[in-house]
Amino acid sequence: MMPLILNNLISFFIKKRIRKIELFKKNPIDIQKKCLDYLLQSAKKTEVGKKFKFSSIKHYANFKNRLPVTTYEDIEGTINRIIKGEQNLLWHSKITSFAKSSGTTNSKSKYIPVSKEALYNCHFNCGKDMLAIYYHNNPYTKIFQGKNLVMGGSRDLDSLSNTKFIGDLSAILIKNLPPWASLLQTPNKAVSLMDEWEIKLKEISNIVINKNITSITGVPSWTLVLLKKIINSYNKNINEIWPNLEVFFHGGVNFSPYKNQFQQHFFPSQINYIQTYNASEGFFAVQDKNNANDMLLMLNHGIFYEFILKEDYKNLNYNCIELSEVKIGKEYCIVITTNSGLWRYLIGDTICFTSTFPFRIKITGRTKHYINAFGEELIIDNAENALKKACKKTNAIINEYTAAPLYINKNYSGRHHWLIEFNKEPNSLKEFSLILDIELKKLNSDYEAKRYKDIVLKSPFVEVAKTNLFFNWLKSKNKIGGQNKIPRLSNERKYLEELLLLQKQ
Repeated sequence: MMPLILNNLISFFIKKRIRKIELFKKNPIDIQKKCLDYLLQSAKKTEVGKKFKFSSIKHYANFKNRLPVTTYEDIEGTINRIIKGEQNLLWHSKITSFAKSSGTTNSKSKYIPVSKEALYNCHFNCGKDMLAIYYHNNPYTKIFQGKNLVMGGSRDLDSLSNTKFIGDLSAILIKNLPPWASLLQTPNKAVSLMDEWEIKLKEISNIVINKNITSITGVPSWTLVLLKKIINSYNKNINEIWPNLEVFFHGGVNFSPYKNQFQQHFFPSQINYIQTYNASEGFFAVQDKNNANDMLLMLNHGIFYEFILKEDYKNLNYNCIELSEVKIGKEYCIVITTNSGLWRYLIGDTICFTSTFPFRIKITGRTKHYINAFGEELIIDNAENALKKACKKTNAIINEYTAAPLYINKNYSGRHHWLIEFNKEPNSLKEFSLILDIELKKLNSDYEAKRYKDIVLKSPFVEVAKTNLFFNWLKSKNKIGGQNKIPRLSNERKYLEELLLLQKQ
């Protein structure tokens, strides 16, 4: 009797969620207008609401003209005040959780406020929608008959206040999971929130080996580390350990470089791969079709979206458009207003639309040069400052450089591959590489976390480029001139491989 009752409850839940999803797919512009009205009304008595007179904003044009587009640096001071205990500054409800992250900010870490509305109405509701969509697309699924293995983050032991919870977004979500969700997941909260990664991985591997795992949720890089540990510990392949595993819900980094590894070495039998777009600032999109490479933009969970054409952004023109004005195939920078108090906030991601009925998107990159192959979110500002320190300490001078990832495979951790053309080579290339690594850890908390004991990311590999390599590469592409620049950081190896090929000639 119980399986039938459970099946009926799940079916009722799925149908309810799908109806809501179909509603915003059919009425996206109206849903977004109501979302903006809700956000403005909710925060009209906050400090920011009074400053910009939210109560008198009646239309999107008023909103757009009155509030500036902001970055983390613009609101960092206000967020620090919230961390120290002030409330009602950006959002009306009390905020005690902060998602620690790096990204396109110049700071080592940024602390994104996570309100209870964002937690439950955005992150958890989008999680429910993800499951509902998967179930709807795969009616014979058995994921609810087993456990969902979650590779979560941890709390920040160096929290700025004992009354606040500061940590990875995944840690905040795990800490606040409702009881029904906790029953479906493994490992338990105590293990998931452990801070010592080596012990944590060992504990997870011991716990999940005998579980009926039917789904996995996590960032590909950390998931690979766990799977390798399990395989090496028990000398079995994943299909033998979890014969009922059927889906991997992934997000956080570009999955393309990892997919072949998962298919060849870890999940050789057919399973589903479902992409999500879940960031510290909000849960934005979910893959709503099997075997698709785009995602449905989630419009009814407390986030109002605006978009800046990438070419306008490059020219420092922050003229935003709303959802009704976007075009398929154009590349846009995303600007969000959220139910955590981020107002016209530029998150640093770029997307393009693959469909406008319904609105589906693909992530195309970041607004700045970056490497985010393992969740390290290394940006150009980090690289430039670390290289400057390494040059100073080793008496080196750099002409040109570029860097790209060397991806994790079955036997090895990933690392960054730096190709540097020196005007004056360092006294010791080994020392230069060591200092570069140390400085990057100081500058970027996500890089520092991924470098922990070489588990996900090994120390950088620095290769010396021959004289004029970069000039000759640009010349070969007929790109000699001041406006043609070397791609400093890239999340793919295309440019680096071209340079290495030229290096051998």
